[in-house]
Amino acid sequence: MTGDPTTTTAIRTPRALLEALVATPSVSGEEDAAAALLVDYFAAHDREAFVDEVGNVHAPGDDAVLLTSHVDTVPGDVPVRVEDGVLWGRGAVDAKGPLCAMAVAAVRTGVSFVGVVGEEYDSRGARHLLETRTQPRALINGEPSGWDAVTLGYRGLLAGTYVGTSPSGHASRPEPNAIEEAIDWWGRIEVAFSTDRWATVTERVTAKPLRFSGGLTDDGIAVEATVDVQFRVPLDADAGAVRDTVESQLGDGGAGEASITWKDAVPPVLVDRRGPLPAAFRRHIRAQGGDPRLLVKTGTSDMNLYADAWDCPMVTYGPGNSDLDHTPDERIALAEYDRSIAILEAVCETLVV
Repeated sequence: MTGDPTTTTAIRTPRALLEALVATPSVSGEEDAAAALLVDYFAAHDREAFVDEVGNVHAPGDDAVLLTSHVDTVPGDVPVRVEDGVLWGRGAVDAKGPLCAMAVAAVRTGVSFVGVVGEEYDSRGARHLLETRTQPRALINGEPSGWDAVTLGYRGLLAGTYVGTSPSGHASRPEPNAIEEAIDWWGRIEVAFSTDRWATVTERVTAKPLRFSGGLTDDGIAVEATVDVQFRVPLDADAGAVRDTVESQLGDGGAGEASITWKDAVPPVLVDRRGPLPAAFRRHIRAQGGDPRLLVKTGTSDMNLYADAWDCPMVTYGPGNSDLDHTPDERIALAEYDRSIAILEAVCETLVV
């Protein structure tokens, strides 16, 4: 990297913006420095920009299109460097490449922009946006799809915490304790969500334990087991049905008790491939020499929340290979980033009347 990436002068160009933002850590909950850098970029191009009470970066403009992506990243130290036209660094793909491409396109076309916070943790930025902002006429969410692809759908998400308890006792006793009951419960969950091997990933519930802990309680009179869990909800299902299946496997907890507390429920989303936004992207991807692809992702994004609350055309788009999300090899080709800006700019100009 050359120059000082923190100065307004250094962030006037698209590549300088991306390099500076990737070099600025912004783990969920610590996005302030990256938000300030975005505000400086818009100010350098004579666009009003401000940070709201939760940390979102707003650059109001023509609401024919709202371009929005997230400022935060997951933790992880990926040394920032440019080698052979490729930028390495945490967030280069997820999602500072899409975020910066959208900031540049917003400056060039005059459309609205919001960089939201907390997407990797609790989507507090997107939730606040839905509570405080009117619906745009169209929305493009920023996540890596590859410059020549558009994402039309995501699975939903259900998250919760299982807690089981049993009376304490000597380890030689044959009765199962809360830890064993939790292991048995998870085994029943895996059986309950087993599917035909020919089913695609987007047609399945993916059940995943994120954290498993257990042992004697502090007072020594009980054994407790805790499991943090996530379930990805297929496109043709809903979170309520998945929740009912999970709860039906709790049983009576053997000699103890078991329950699950739900923390989050995000519905799946799938937009019409024949809509105006997919059509515009297909046309302009072809104009850039690409063969457009339409994707449905196995994960979940802020687009799920937007689609549940707003009735307007929307898709997700952005440069980068999503297989590199959250990995120690996260990197983005700068030529792909440049091309995605041209496509976003052309799509926005198509929609602004």
